[in-house]
Amino acid sequence: MIGEFEIYGVYFPSLLLMMTLAFGITALLRVLLAHIGFYRLVWHRSLMNFALYVIVLGALTALTHGWR
Repeated sequence: MIGEFEIYGVYFPSLLLMMTLAFGITALLRVLLAHIGFYRLVWHRSLMNFALYVIVLGALTALTHGWR
């Protein structure tokens, strides 16, 4: 994982980029899960969405761990 990235002289932590990307991926997955009717099987939809976000963020972090 790279330490930080720079946009016009302003440095941002790489986790911010990963969190934004994870949010977009999670939003797409939520639409897909709602379309196939998965949420009928889930007890608490908000907790499921949060857990899905954490899983996607963890996967992105693990995938970019060795990047420099």
